[in-house]
Amino acid sequence: MRTVALLLAGLALLTGCSTGSDAVVTGSNFEFVAPAGQLRIRYEGDDRKVVRGLSGPSLMEDGKTVSLEDFAGKVVVVSVWGSWCPPCRTEAPELQRVQDETGPLGVQVLGVDVKDPVIEAPRDFVRDRGLTYPSIHDDAGRAMLAFRGYPPNAVPSTIVLDKQHRVAAVFLVSVIASDLLPLVKDLAAES
Repeated sequence: MRTVALLLAGLALLTGCSTGSDAVVTGSNFEFVAPAGQLRIRYEGDDRKVVRGLSGPSLMEDGKTVSLEDFAGKVVVVSVWGSWCPPCRTEAPELQRVQDETGPLGVQVLGVDVKDPVIEAPRDFVRDRGLTYPSIHDDAGRAMLAFRGYPPNAVPSTIVLDKQHRVAAVFLVSVIASDLLPLVKDLAAES
């Protein structure tokens, strides 16, 4: 009797996991993997996967939502940062430089402020550095779920999306403008 019950349970599990007409296409959305523990990863052609669902409350504008869809057709540089993060203090002005130099080319820097439960600290961080690019306030980590498998403690880190919002590069280290400028200019020039 027990054997029959186990066989039925296994069959139910297999049936429940089978694909149907409403199944999600696997392999079309981004899921993070660091090959051989690399800290700087480039994706080319078919290796680029789409990011969907990146959105959250605006850090600087109460009641407003910032969404990746706000930047349709633009190269987006997603910066994962926190006001408590020492390397982020050096990196933020570098990202502002990227925004200033490449914004006219169709590039948008988008911050994702993580693990800052008191909103005034990251707001002061932005004001003190004169940052003009938007940030999502994501203290609970919900917005970052758009990057499936992304390590939650990778702060600072930067994810560069092409115009179709496919992941073109990931930096699991602090960056400076010269790390990003050639890459985003090339992506902006892609048709």
